[in-house]
Amino acid sequence: MSFSPVPPPVNGPVGPLERGLAVLRELTRLAAQEGRATVRPGDLVRGTGLARSVVDRVVATLEQLGYVTLDGRDIGLAVRLMELGNAYLAASGLPAALGPFAERLADGLDESVSVAVPDGGGVRFVVQVTRRRTMSLAFRIGDLLPAERCSPGPLFAAEWSGADWAAWRARRAGDPLDTAFPAVPPRHRPDSGADFEARVKEAAHDGWATDDQLIEPGLVAVSVPVRDASGRIACAVNVVSHTSRHDVDSLRAAVLGPLGAEVPAMEAALAAPRRRHAVLAASAASAAPAASAASAASAASAASAASVASAAPAAPVPWGVGAFGPAGSAPGAPSGGDAAGGGAGAAGTTPLGPAAGGGLPAVDETRAESALGAPSSGPSAQPAGSGRTRSAAGAASAAVGGTSAVGEDPARMAKRELGAGFLQSLARGLAVLRALGGVEATSWGEACAVGGAGQGEASAAEATSRSEARAVEGVGRSVGRAVDGEACAVGDAARGASGAAGGIGGAGGMAHGLVGAGQGGGLGGGMTLTAVAEATGLARATARRSLLTLVELGYAEADGRTFRPLPRVLELGYAPLAELGFTDIAQPHMRELVRTVHESASLAVLDGGDIRYIARVPTVRIMSVNITIGTRFPAYATSMGRVLLAGLDADARAAHLADVRPRPLTRHTVTSVPELARVVERAAAEGHALVDQELEEGLRSLAVPVRDARGRVVAALNVATHAGRGTAESVRGELLPALRATAARIEADLATASAHHALGAGERVGA
Repeated sequence: MSFSPVPPPVNGPVGPLERGLAVLRELTRLAAQEGRATVRPGDLVRGTGLARSVVDRVVATLEQLGYVTLDGRDIGLAVRLMELGNAYLAASGLPAALGPFAERLADGLDESVSVAVPDGGGVRFVVQVTRRRTMSLAFRIGDLLPAERCSPGPLFAAEWSGADWAAWRARRAGDPLDTAFPAVPPRHRPDSGADFEARVKEAAHDGWATDDQLIEPGLVAVSVPVRDASGRIACAVNVVSHTSRHDVDSLRAAVLGPLGAEVPAMEAALAAPRRRHAVLAASAASAAPAASAASAASAASAASAASVASAAPAAPVPWGVGAFGPAGSAPGAPSGGDAAGGGAGAAGTTPLGPAAGGGLPAVDETRAESALGAPSSGPSAQPAGSGRTRSAAGAASAAVGGTSAVGEDPARMAKRELGAGFLQSLARGLAVLRALGGVEATSWGEACAVGGAGQGEASAAEATSRSEARAVEGVGRSVGRAVDGEACAVGDAARGASGAAGGIGGAGGMAHGLVGAGQGGGLGGGMTLTAVAEATGLARATARRSLLTLVELGYAEADGRTFRPLPRVLELGYAPLAELGFTDIAQPHMRELVRTVHESASLAVLDGGDIRYIARVPTVRIMSVNITIGTRFPAYATSMGRVLLAGLDADARAAHLADVRPRPLTRHTVTSVPELARVVERAAAEGHALVDQELEEGLRSLAVPVRDARGRVVAALNVATHAGRGTAESVRGELLPALRATAARIEADLATASAHHALGAGERVGA
């Protein structure tokens, strides 16, 4: 393990990429340490040391890519930024392989369970399963802790080199109070570090480590290592409790046995996904070359379903306390998988070296492009909602999403559309970083399907989030349901709803990523330069310069011919964004909808026979609809209720309608159950519902469904207006396109935010 991997020779870093990452780091720092949802350009100038004109152009480019939001002069992190962290999580394979184990351990032990990886002199969390209690113990995915103040740290430090220890001591000397770690309370006084060195020796001898209130009073934890095929520690599984339930000794006695019994199966599961992704890569390679997004995603979906079905056990393994399953119950490592992957990766690839890129000179794009007339009036040449053209937005999306045809540089397309203020080298570098994720799981459910199918945990596989997994735990669903769930997740990407906003990315780029993962040896095996260039549509020399810059900055590592992302990628906004809940994600899009249509917008979920409002953005008018969060209305008489009923399966819908007793709320209310059934069927067929004065005289509303990554309707979005503002059909024609576009953007962000873990605190989609 090395804190600072030695990079291959590089002809100077790509300046705009380096500066763009610096801006994202500072935005994250301000959000994490100071709790600031938005910042001003001056804050970024002070924090990064960059010139104001440079910050303005970086922010403008990041906004065009969808990675930051702009509201006037306020700059915030956008959910789509999580794509970068998702790329690391997908490449690591840890959520997919170990997520089901963490779920099962947390349920059996009734304690919070996490998976952590080493990141320099710190520890970063990549999987988190928490218990819902008043005294909740949890870290966010992506949070960084000092190695000496948590239980996984001594395990990782047991493999440090002399240079690593020197770097750790230098870090402690420069920050003795741990102020650079916002996830933990700062120290009151410096610590010598001698106790940590003793703990490292004990961990190396015992094979486990503890945290006895080192992070903060009342918190205790126990960790065990999980090793890769080479015998090195890949990660640590961590069980956390508090002193009102356990002291460190009783926690150790309670959890070491179950943890130790699971470790062999976990280590086998880390290798198991390589087989699946080799199948996916072969399928993508044999398919027609990305004729359309739908056809590419369909091929990927079919390959995924076939792979999960082939790996499925004959019968599910029961869950429960003391029933963690036999050690080694996970499928073993595939034979010859690495060799096959390596062979594929070698094809058509040349060694990387000083001359591999043709001796490209270092280019400062900020200076080079300033001669073209960069904007200087503010963070963005075009403020949020100012009418950016559809083609420009699409070009910017392609620049980071990898949706262009092979050989076509999407960043150059965006540059032509968006002008001199767009830093195409920054867009290219972020596209390369995202591409390193290879085959990116589209949902937590798909990840669980991969990690758990070999152990009979199909019930967890069906879920698209940890909260949903808990809803079906112990039921032992059929593998066919798990396959169906995965197919829906991939098929949802093919539908283009999320692709329109870039949440999951285009299926064309996905197909190239599948091929790249196969060439690099599968999940966690890295991608070759050729595979990255194909996945992004960049020239090899351009992709190479971005890759080497990412290596030099510590966001990727080179291993022979392949590159892979490192945990440090998670520092780019992942932790503060990972705690966002459903309504947090939806609100910015609802505000933009209200600014566009000048009517109030609401979000609701089905709650028994009623709808319940969970988010609302009012418009400013003399006469407007006044509804508060938590308000309930009968589902049968509202547009959102009919959309939500239309989203139920046939049996659930029939059961609901059988129980309803409609009463006339106005003279327009539909009170006939057969007629109501026909209205709901029409809403299901048309994908929207319009209710004209059935709930209240003068009130007209139009609603569309909001779906999760599996295509399930989990909420409804509506716009309400006064009936005097035009006819019902004119309202439909004017408002429906904006409503559908907003729902698609919310769906894209939901898919991105829940790709590898459940949504954060607050109203949970599907809960």
